[in-house]
Amino acid sequence: MTIPVKRPQSFLHLLGALILLATAAFTAEKPKTDLSSDALAKGEPTTKRSARPNIILFYIDDMGWGEIGPFSDTVNQTPSLDRMAAEGLCLRQYYTSNTACSPSRAAMLTGTHAGRIGMDGTVHFPGENWGLNPNEITIAEMLKEQGYATGCFGKWHLGDQPEFLPLAQGFDHYYGIPYSNDMWPGNGNNHRVTKEAYTPLPIILGNDPVAYVADAHDQALLAETFTDKAIDWIEEQNTQNQQPNTRAQPFFCYVPHAYVHFPRYARRQHFDRAEGAVYRSTTEEVDDSVGRILETLRELNLAENTLVIFTSDNGGVGNQEVMGGLRGNKGGPKYEGHQREPFVAWWPGVIPAGSESHEFLMSIDLLPSIAKLVGGKVPTDRKIDGKDGLDLLLGKPGAKSPHEVIHYEEMGLRRGDWKLIRSGRDAKLELYDLSSDVAETNNLAREHPELTEELLQLCIAHGKELIAPEFFRPRAVLDRPTEPRIPYEHDLPNLRTYLGAPTTETLNAAGDSVPEGEFGGGKSASKTPPNKKKPKGKSKN
Repeated sequence: MTIPVKRPQSFLHLLGALILLATAAFTAEKPKTDLSSDALAKGEPTTKRSARPNIILFYIDDMGWGEIGPFSDTVNQTPSLDRMAAEGLCLRQYYTSNTACSPSRAAMLTGTHAGRIGMDGTVHFPGENWGLNPNEITIAEMLKEQGYATGCFGKWHLGDQPEFLPLAQGFDHYYGIPYSNDMWPGNGNNHRVTKEAYTPLPIILGNDPVAYVADAHDQALLAETFTDKAIDWIEEQNTQNQQPNTRAQPFFCYVPHAYVHFPRYARRQHFDRAEGAVYRSTTEEVDDSVGRILETLRELNLAENTLVIFTSDNGGVGNQEVMGGLRGNKGGPKYEGHQREPFVAWWPGVIPAGSESHEFLMSIDLLPSIAKLVGGKVPTDRKIDGKDGLDLLLGKPGAKSPHEVIHYEEMGLRRGDWKLIRSGRDAKLELYDLSSDVAETNNLAREHPELTEELLQLCIAHGKELIAPEFFRPRAVLDRPTEPRIPYEHDLPNLRTYLGAPTTETLNAAGDSVPEGEFGGGKSASKTPPNKKKPKGKSKN
């Protein structure tokens, strides 16, 4: 604040001026930070933080709703997520738009149900000729238009050909695996499309393979290496922003971990910490990743200018305990365990500490909500299904869901506390009152036939509207031969060699130590599948 003071003509005048200046400094009201979503979205001035914050999005693979401490788990030790929730927000009724890896990621990044953009129904397999259409506008592309640096570190799974990888979808930098960590030679079920043995699982830098996941020991490094690379990139962005005469550039760091998807392995130190439970160990390594990245933000004085989001792509797998009392998990009918996911948001000084909400928010809402936050543009030349839920995302008291109805793909629907499930298009209907039966044990369809029919018609109409020609946008299909990114025979180093990491004892889910060069269970990783000197050319898809 500047106080206009006339030039003093004497010592007494000077003394009086100094007293006036000091008094004004102590009595003037300090500027208040406007934390309203409108102020942040409009870019109005704030103190200590930018109207365009850095954004970090953790997207975990196959994590159940109740798999972490903030969502009722008492076995897995997740101190970093516990602290993140205590300092931030938990959304108790957050839903992924689509189930399975590829549809979920496509919907979240584009703000559009996967069925509307041709990305539903199945996941992408190595070497297939289709992927997320490059004409789609992702969160990363929207943020780049607002001047953001963008990086992706982890599992992509929206197409492994260069035309579909992150650099073609708005990211400046990519390091990770192009699809799930079970799509490797250690999976004896073979490629679902070609029926042949899987080719090696690539580590991609930019658009090119630089290493491969060779065995159980490499699998056990995935969470750590993605975290390391994300931290390196964040530190690089911060260093660049500190350079003289450089305009600070906010960043978007997307961390889609391969964990806790099968197969699961653990290095000895993590195995022992988890008391011999590898399933628990992988969850706790994800927690380590969150803790390390949040601590990096604190050390770089970026915490108060960074929004961090933690969630998962779809329901958990394994025992039902990870679902936190919800019925179902990944796959099967659309029970709550299938699409309700843990969700934690953190932004010190903006999101009220220890806040929570039971209002609905969906993964498709992230794009329009983040767009409003940074002053970005939601595409208007196509149908975007997501809605602005920024007030919920920022923990604003009294914030309401932007949805009256939420859809579980085209096979389920929730309106208020009433939920309809179709176990098949012409099969059994199930109706539940989630206000008193969140475990979905008491089917009320017979007791409420009119309500059941009303919700069914809404569900059917939604399915038809998804594929209506005026709104449907197809996935991209290449008109050239495609093949997996690494052939059976290659000269790339394994991940440990690429990273210069030592080989340490690694254990499988049964608690058995896995010899170097093996997948576990005695299966060697060094054998080339018979008659597979190179993969076939064009995908059968």
